[in-house]
Amino acid sequence: MATAVETLEKLERRITITFPMSDMTPEIEKRLKVRARTAKAPGFRPGKVPMKMVAQQYGYQVENDVLNEKISAAFSDAVQENNLRVAGYPRIEPKKSYSDNYLTFDATFEVYPEVSIGDLSGVEVTQVKTDVTEAEIDKTIDILRKQRVHYHVKGEAGEHGDGGADQTAQNNDRVTMDFVGTIDGEEFAGGKADGFNFVLGEGRMLPEFEAATLGLKVGESKVFPLAFPEDYHSKDVAGKTAEFTVTLTKLEWAHLPEVDAEFAKMLGVEDGDLEKMRKDIKDNLEREVKGRVKSKTKDSVMDALVKAVEFDAPNALITQDAERLAEMTRQDMAQRGMSVKDVPFPTELFAAQAERRVRLGLILAELVKANQLQAKSEQIKAQVEDFAQSYEDPQQVVKYYYSDRNRLAEVEALVLEENVVNYVLGLAKVTDSVLPFDELMGNQAAQ
Repeated sequence: MATAVETLEKLERRITITFPMSDMTPEIEKRLKVRARTAKAPGFRPGKVPMKMVAQQYGYQVENDVLNEKISAAFSDAVQENNLRVAGYPRIEPKKSYSDNYLTFDATFEVYPEVSIGDLSGVEVTQVKTDVTEAEIDKTIDILRKQRVHYHVKGEAGEHGDGGADQTAQNNDRVTMDFVGTIDGEEFAGGKADGFNFVLGEGRMLPEFEAATLGLKVGESKVFPLAFPEDYHSKDVAGKTAEFTVTLTKLEWAHLPEVDAEFAKMLGVEDGDLEKMRKDIKDNLEREVKGRVKSKTKDSVMDALVKAVEFDAPNALITQDAERLAEMTRQDMAQRGMSVKDVPFPTELFAAQAERRVRLGLILAELVKANQLQAKSEQIKAQVEDFAQSYEDPQQVVKYYYSDRNRLAEVEALVLEENVVNYVLGLAKVTDSVLPFDELMGNQAAQ
């Protein structure tokens, strides 16, 4: 028997469950008899252990099992009778009974909120646009050339030349050097190396180090002061000034491949056609731009929905999602080779992100249900085929997705989100914004 639903605060509800102890007795006895068939005890054959001993050995566990099942069934019946949508799991607490013949429990839980979307015509959304021009193609070709760079010793003649008359270290040269650093006349850990190499101008070394190396010839040395930043990764030297002595032992110049038929073949264009190479690069860039533009527009739509639709989010769902995010972070760090055994992952750190995710999930669910925005099979197929286009064997990729229900569910979720985005864009106040290519790509095209 369950009492009427009691509203505590916001989404929190409580039901009191009461049932006579006599309801449990037949089921407990039945289960103990089943246990008795295989029960073992010293001095008795299996199945011949006295019921009193079986009850002593298994009684507590069986009583707990039956009690939990009774409470669960009573709670489930009360939820159905009252048409409740329970969020998360109930908190079951025993309640003092005024009769030894009855058991009483309070079930405290949260319910899903009523999510009212309202009029979306006043919602403001930014829709970004980015064009792929010839300049972006040229920049990408430069990046591809740099990825295939190879080095030659300056001054040594070869098939690509000798690097020119200037035999001093310049930006883009690869330098090999010996160095030693001291603080107050004493060497420090990590401050000495032989045969250390890096490319000038890439920003791998501290600015003072690179500046001191520029202009050196092989065999030359230089002494210079270097001030370590306060936030330098090595705490022993952070904020201190060291004196370094560097000696250049090897100097190599960078040779970038020419943009010719051989270069095109390296990029997979079998006949070496440069126009086809540029078209392939443009197609790949446009595919990447399309995905990033969609993502930015989606973020704008989701931000607008979170601001526009107000309701109380169930704390139970937020806590569950925060715990899931914390565990995902732990696993990700472990996969990257980081030691996380003793690292705390307080769920509070993920609470804001979890709340946003829960709110969005509830909003999207309401929009999908109210406007029939479910992902259709032909949409899912088109999305999978679009993914497959960037691979050498598209059909293998299609097979990869359709052979696993979980993978296909991920695609379905993406399509559903896109349906919601398109629906909102059709109603909201949309501002078009042109985003520079480098900014959209996170400046990676300028590297």
